[in-house]
Amino acid sequence: MRLTINFIVKQARQKMNGEIPVYVRFTLNSKRVELSTGIYCHPDRWDDAGQQFKGRNETSRTLKNRLDKIRNEIQDYYNQLRSAGEEFNVITIKNKLRNIEDSQGLLTIFDYYLRNMHEKLNISYSKETYKHYKSSRKRLGEFVRKYSKRKDFPVEKVDFKFLESFDVYLKKVYKVHQNTAWNYHKHLRRVLNLAVSMGLIKKNPYSKYQVPLEETNRDYLTNKELEAIGKKTIKIPRLDAVRDIFVFACYTGLSYSDIAKLHKDHLRTGVDNKDWIFIDRTKTNNRCRIPVLPMANTILGKYRDTPQFQIKGLLLPVLTNQKMNSYLKELADICGVNKNLTMHMARHTFATTVTLSNGVPIETVSKILGHTTLKTTQIYARILDQKISDDMNQLQTKLDANN
Repeated sequence: MRLTINFIVKQARQKMNGEIPVYVRFTLNSKRVELSTGIYCHPDRWDDAGQQFKGRNETSRTLKNRLDKIRNEIQDYYNQLRSAGEEFNVITIKNKLRNIEDSQGLLTIFDYYLRNMHEKLNISYSKETYKHYKSSRKRLGEFVRKYSKRKDFPVEKVDFKFLESFDVYLKKVYKVHQNTAWNYHKHLRRVLNLAVSMGLIKKNPYSKYQVPLEETNRDYLTNKELEAIGKKTIKIPRLDAVRDIFVFACYTGLSYSDIAKLHKDHLRTGVDNKDWIFIDRTKTNNRCRIPVLPMANTILGKYRDTPQFQIKGLLLPVLTNQKMNSYLKELADICGVNKNLTMHMARHTFATTVTLSNGVPIETVSKILGHTTLKTTQIYARILDQKISDDMNQLQTKLDANN
C-alpha cells in the first residue's frame, strides 16, 4: 500500500499569458487523483524531470516551498489514515485535502439533497415527492446502521456490494415489491449523482448496478363498469361526492393531487370556445390543457353552490387521498364492480377506455396527461380486448368479402 506523489504541468490548459497550471498527482493501489495546486508558471521555468521550479531566486524558493507543503500534507493524511487502521483510498485523502470530510457521509449528502428539495417545495418538487424521499432516507439510515454498525457510511465506499445488500435488505425486512425497491434505488441514485457533481466520487456506482423495473398490470375500468358507477343512484352524500370526483378523474385524466387543488381560475375558454382546464401538474410541473367533456362539466356544475367553491374557489369537495380510496372500496361494492378502485385507476381509465380505445392518438393523450415523454404514456396505453375484437371483426368482414 505505497503512496506516490508527483507534480505535473498541464500544457493543454495554458492561460492567455502563457502560464500553465501545476497539478499534484498522488497514486495509491493503482488508483490516482489529480488536483490543481493553484500555482501557475511559465513552461521554461518548470523542470519536468525534477518536478520542480527552476532557479534559486526568491520566487522559485517560495513556489518550491508551497509544493513541498502540499506533498507533506498529503503524506501526513496518508500516515494518519494508515495509523487509524480504517480502510481508505485516494478519494479519502482527496476529501481530507479539500476539507470536506464532514460531508462525505452518504446520509449527510442525502440530508443535503432533502434540504434543497424542501426549499423548492411546490416549485420544483411536490410534498408527495418530498415525503417519498424522506421515506427512502429513513430506510437507508436503518440499513447503514445495520450494514456498517456506524451512523453514516463513506460515500466513496458505496459499491456494488453495498447496493446489492441494500436491495436485499428492502425485500427481506420490508417485503417490498421489485418496483417499490426500484423507487428507493432511484432516489439513492440521484443522491449519488449529486455526490459526483460535488466531486466526492468520480463515478456513480449505479453505472455497474442495474435495478430492473417489472412490467405491471395497470387496472382500469371497462365502458360497462364506468357506466355502472356513473349512473348508479347513491343516496349517501359522502359516497355520492366521492363517486363524482372519481368519474370526473376518469373523464379528465387528472391525478388526485391535481383535482384536490383544482380552482375556478384553472377553468378557461379554449380554442374551440368551450371550457378547458389549464393546470400545472403537481408531480412534474408540466402544463396540462384538458378539454372538459360533457360528463365532467355536468359534475362541476353540481358543486358550484358548495362552500368550497363559494369561499375558496375549489371546484370539487375533495377529501384526503386515504379517505377517498377507502370510500372508493365501498363504492365498488355498491356498484357491483369487482375491482380495487383507486384515484389512480381513474387516470388509467381515462388513458385507455375513454381516450385510446376511442381512437384518440397517443400523442394527444400524452399531452393531456402532462407526460414529459411518450414512453411514459405507453405504460398506460393498453389496447382493450374489445378494441382488438372489433378490429379483428372488421378484418374478417373484409376477408369474407374478398372470397
